[in-house]
Amino acid sequence: MLRVALSVSSLLVGLSFLLSVVLCHRHHGLPLRPKLDSSNHSAPTDVAAEVARYAGAAKQIIDLAVFGAARNRSYRRLADFTDAIGHRVSGSQNLEMAIKYMQKALTEDGLDVHLEPVKIPHWVRGKESAEMILPRAKSLAMLGLGSSVGTPPEGITADVLVVQSFEELKRRSSEAKGKIVVYNQPFVSYDSTVDYREFGASEAAKVGAVASLIRSVTPFSINSPHTGWQDYQAGVKRIPTACITVEDAELMWRMAQRGQRITVRLAMAARTLPDADSFNTVAEIKGWQHPEQVVLLSGHLDSWDVGQGAMDDGGGVMITWEALSLIKDLGLRPRRTLRAVLWSAEEPGGVGAKQYFDRHKVNISNFDLVMESDLGTFSPVALQFTGSDAARKVMQEVVKLLAPINMTRLEPHGEGTDIAPWMVAGVPASSLHVADERYFWFHHSEGDTMSVQDPRQMDLCSAVWAVTAFVVADLEDMLPRA
Repeated sequence: MLRVALSVSSLLVGLSFLLSVVLCHRHHGLPLRPKLDSSNHSAPTDVAAEVARYAGAAKQIIDLAVFGAARNRSYRRLADFTDAIGHRVSGSQNLEMAIKYMQKALTEDGLDVHLEPVKIPHWVRGKESAEMILPRAKSLAMLGLGSSVGTPPEGITADVLVVQSFEELKRRSSEAKGKIVVYNQPFVSYDSTVDYREFGASEAAKVGAVASLIRSVTPFSINSPHTGWQDYQAGVKRIPTACITVEDAELMWRMAQRGQRITVRLAMAARTLPDADSFNTVAEIKGWQHPEQVVLLSGHLDSWDVGQGAMDDGGGVMITWEALSLIKDLGLRPRRTLRAVLWSAEEPGGVGAKQYFDRHKVNISNFDLVMESDLGTFSPVALQFTGSDAARKVMQEVVKLLAPINMTRLEPHGEGTDIAPWMVAGVPASSLHVADERYFWFHHSEGDTMSVQDPRQMDLCSAVWAVTAFVVADLEDMLPRA
């Protein structure tokens, strides 16, 4: 009896100790370790077995995001944010309001938040207009391109040369002097067609043009111009440049084919101000074992100065926040730190992200995986990944955990302007491939509003983002590099 009594007493003491540990963890905000699906608690013999043990945690995340209390939350957050702030062009007061809004919201969500200063471009559109004078009067819907110079106060009135390619412009260079070059290039793909927006002004200036108007880079139009950043070439005269609609570019092409004289008046008050002070916004869940090692999730907080910036890239920002919220709400805490970074000034060329890389590359060996969502938050199709063959094998197992939402494809080539420096340096990288057939319909236009977004699609994207980030951050080892 004495031996039994001592055993019971010892058991009660042990249970009391365990309870105190649990309460201590909760009292100090230290989430418990996730329950892994394994009856054998010895170290897994291979990657597949280790990752498979996270099936339960992955299902918890998916259930909370898609069916549970967090359902539609990322959509509601995005609506609240974009309705309150609106568009957020680099250097603007709206962008700084957005940063303060997100800093407050992330802090209130219980995350560890700080701001990191950056210098960013500050281009201002100003008042602008374009109209065709000959062969008939017609107002032309247009949007000046980022970094463009303005016209003289009285504007520029000139005849038009319409071309369909850079090659045609070179062949007809003798006709371009003193004219406004209109590019009516067909849309092939964004990556190939965007060269006209980026470099069209300088190519036109080389042959003596006084301005350039570029057919908007989109496969679909309802007389909607699309803006974007453009780059002047060093040593080439800077001329005003803007995008016009697909419809107006094709109209002027048909007129030109008939041999009609086309005259346009263009007025732009665009100007570039000194670089502005801004911030990258950072929120974290600290790792319990290796807090110095990081899985980075990201989206960019700036947008263009049209629409609401809901799709590009408000959705990416919100699923990045939502991923951390889901993990926090479930009381999960990975071995490594989960770090959400909301970039400033992506649209002018990943400016804030490049400064972040320069500041943190000294610790590059501690960056396990970098992730970026910047191609919309429509229905997820696949996870894109760049990394070593060994790392790819790990990620192939990770995406299997997304079987409950039928998203188990892993595709090559992670992409994103903001994570590009990390990829070049050899850090494993992932991006989200979504059903983006309509993305460039609304991209950089007045059409980029909450009407484009769908709450269930955002829930699915949030689940993908959260499961991927959590599992990679909690594996025994970092992703292997080449």
